[in-house]
Amino acid sequence: MIRYLTAGESHGRALVVIVEGLPAGLSVTAEDVAAELGRRRLGYGRGPRMRFEQDQVTLVSGVRHGRTLGSPVAIEIANTEWDRNPEKWQREMSPRAEDGPTQMPLSQVRPGHADLAGMQKYGFTDARDVLERASARETAARVAAGTLAKLLLAQIGVDIVSHVIQMGSASSESAQRPGPKDLSLVDANEVRCLDEQGAEEMIAEIKAASKDGDSLGGIVEAIAYGVPIGLGSHVHWDRKLDAALAQAAMSIQAVKGVEIGDGFEVAGRRGSSAHDPITWTDANGYERNSNLSGGLEGGISTGEPVVVRAAMKPLATLNRPTLATVDTATKEPGVSFKERTDVTAVPALGVVLEHMVALVLANESARKFGGDSLNEFVRNARASKDAIAGGPVGA
Repeated sequence: MIRYLTAGESHGRALVVIVEGLPAGLSVTAEDVAAELGRRRLGYGRGPRMRFEQDQVTLVSGVRHGRTLGSPVAIEIANTEWDRNPEKWQREMSPRAEDGPTQMPLSQVRPGHADLAGMQKYGFTDARDVLERASARETAARVAAGTLAKLLLAQIGVDIVSHVIQMGSASSESAQRPGPKDLSLVDANEVRCLDEQGAEEMIAEIKAASKDGDSLGGIVEAIAYGVPIGLGSHVHWDRKLDAALAQAAMSIQAVKGVEIGDGFEVAGRRGSSAHDPITWTDANGYERNSNLSGGLEGGISTGEPVVVRAAMKPLATLNRPTLATVDTATKEPGVSFKERTDVTAVPALGVVLEHMVALVLANESARKFGGDSLNEFVRNARASKDAIAGGPVGA
C-alpha cells in the first residue's frame, strides 16, 4: 500500500511529506515535483503570495540517481516567506520556547475557518496555533506526494486531468470533458476552464467579488483515464473505491461536497435512465454505452474514466472583512481578522483534486498489482489486463 504523511505550517520553515510504499525503480526528479507545484499556483483570483512563492523542492531521501529505492521518499518544500521576512516569521513560528509568547495573539476568529473550533478543541488562546496547520498551504505537500503517484500511474497508462466547471454563480455550459492531451490547454486558461464563454463569465464573477473585497467558491472535476478494471472492492466499506475517493476529496480544505459521476443528477431520474447499459462484442469485450456512474460500480472500477467532482465553499478570509464574530480574549463583538488572501482558490482546487485522486488510485493499484520493483508492478498490471480481456466471465 502507498501511504503518505505531511507536516508543516503555512508560515513555518518548510512543509515535509513522506511517501511510503512506492516500488523501486520509478524515475523521479525534484523538477517533476516543482512543475506540479507550479500548476497549483495557477489561476485568476490568486493573491500576491502566489506570485513570489516559488516552491523550493528538495528530495531528502528514498531517491538515488533519479530513481526510487523502494524505501520511504521524503520531500521538503521550503517556505520562501520564512527567509523573505525573517524578523516576523522566524520569531512568530519559532519552535523555541524563548521566542514566545506572541505579543499580539490572534483572537478575532474567522467564521467558516478552523480558528474557533480548533481553539476550543485544543485549549489554545491564539488562533495562529490552529490556522497555520489548517491553512490550504498544506495542500502543496499533498501535491508533492500526488506527483509521485501520478508518475507511478503513468507507467500503467493512467492519466488524470481536471478543470473548473463552476465559479460562484458562473458555470460552464459545455458537456465536453478535457482529455489527457488537453491538460496544457486547461492550465493555459486563466480559470482552468476550456469553455471560453464560461471562462469569461467566471473571470467577470471574480472581478466583481474582488471589487467588493469578497470571495468565491466553485466546483471542479477530475477525470482519470485508463484506470484498470477491478480497483477497489465491494466486500468491505473501507475497500470501496468511490468511498476512498470521496474521503480524499472531502479532506481538501474548504471542500464541502463531493460527487462521483453524475451522482446528484441521476438521483432525480428513474432507474431506467440512471444507469450505464452494458454490451459485448468479440472485438472489444464488455462496454458501457455511457458513464453516468463515473467509472465505478459497487465500489469497483469498471474501466471507464473515473470522474470525481468537488465543491469548494468561498474562502473564509476576506479582503474586506465583514463577517461578525467574537473576540475570544474580550468576548466583545467585532469582525474577523484578515491575512493576505485570494479571491478564490478554485482553479488550484482542481490541481489538488487531481493529485488526491492519483494518491487513491495509486494506492489501490499497488494493493491489486503489488510488486517491489516498478518492472514487477507493471508486469502484474499487464497480466491482470490481459486476463480480463481474455473473454466473457465464465468462459
